[in-house]
Amino acid sequence: MTGDRHAVVLGAGVAGLLMARVLSERFSRVTVLDRDTVHGVGPRRGVPQARHIHGLLDRGRTSIEQLLPGFTADMATRGATISEVLVETRWYAGGLRVAPTATGVTSVLATRPVLESVLRQRVLARPGIRLRECAAARGLLGDARRVTGVRVGVGGETVTVPADLVVDATGRASRAPEWLLDLGARPPHEERREVDLGYTSRLYRHRPGQLGGHNAVVVATGADGRGGGAIRVEGDRWQLTLTGMLGDHPPTDSRGFAEFAASLPTPDLSDIIAAGEPLEDAVPHRFRSSVRRRFDRLTAPAGFLVAGDALCSFNPLYAQGMTVAAQQALALRDCLPADDIDLPSRFYAAATECVTAAWQLASTADLAHAGVPGSRTLRTRLTNAYTARAHRAAHIDPQVARTFLRVVNLVDPPAALLRPRLAHRIMRCGGTSHTREARSRK
Repeated sequence: MTGDRHAVVLGAGVAGLLMARVLSERFSRVTVLDRDTVHGVGPRRGVPQARHIHGLLDRGRTSIEQLLPGFTADMATRGATISEVLVETRWYAGGLRVAPTATGVTSVLATRPVLESVLRQRVLARPGIRLRECAAARGLLGDARRVTGVRVGVGGETVTVPADLVVDATGRASRAPEWLLDLGARPPHEERREVDLGYTSRLYRHRPGQLGGHNAVVVATGADGRGGGAIRVEGDRWQLTLTGMLGDHPPTDSRGFAEFAASLPTPDLSDIIAAGEPLEDAVPHRFRSSVRRRFDRLTAPAGFLVAGDALCSFNPLYAQGMTVAAQQALALRDCLPADDIDLPSRFYAAATECVTAAWQLASTADLAHAGVPGSRTLRTRLTNAYTARAHRAAHIDPQVARTFLRVVNLVDPPAALLRPRLAHRIMRCGGTSHTREARSRK
């Protein structure tokens, strides 16, 4: 860190906080701006999905641990449930329960407000980082070659905040493309995957013995586009979310909510609803499309980066967003010794690796649903056919189950499922007749 260098981060969500943590290593001052009142205890307006299940994949957890050692322990202290995937939770894929087995993968189960508050407390404890609430970004300062700061709305007035670097982590509603146009710079091309996903969530009182003592159940989206999950969160509660794609959205009334849960291939969620004491009304949310902004394909102005959902907003069914944001923070850490002018190109090149891997996993899974628009190449069709076979094999074979969950958690690459010995097990155990026989013996 040299001189009096100032970085501004727009957005105090997961991506913004982790970016601020990294920037504090190289900038003497880091200012985080957010339009919300951030320090409240409940869900905040700027996070529309805050009342719904949030999954922090194990790759995301370990990435955060690199930046904030002791993060998992801090979450446990705040009441989060720490579980071994498949040992203490239940997973259903393709309508079948994935075989219980040790995976080496850890789940951190908590509500979004608790997760954010732990990150915020840890990040703001670092020297030089300051959070300014109720401050909404209005535009960028500078020109097409270099961004020199940001215009901010505060208390009905607009003020200018000079900066050596501005990082936009304002989420999928980011106005970065418009701001770049205003500077005379070229905005990025956008890729979209229309899924018209709707989900509805509700909190229930947890009762001893429910779910056989397990801490979570995940029902991956089936061929009919329906799925859901429940996790045991702080306050000894269940957070239960039902999901439906392509306009088939879960109702918010109690009867419709219960009937939708009963349509899933396992009674686990229905049992929680039937025996549970609801603690709030059901809350809906709609997610129309995944969006990827290809900043990696243009020459961006120096002094400006885009990260998190502002760079790529994933289908929340796959719980990739927070994990990819954490990976981007690590990518930025590796890039920061670079020259300022070269920083955007270096960062986007490094971030593209993790973004592309997650985007391809999610996009291919989305295209397994006939109603999702998009080109289905031979590779896509073969991948989805093989994935369906892997789902069936994971129901029977613990080795397949272990690798499958490690791929889902972005710990192992998708190619791990193609290793010869495992591919042999998938082809041998993943046939429909083999699976039916295994189920009939149970």
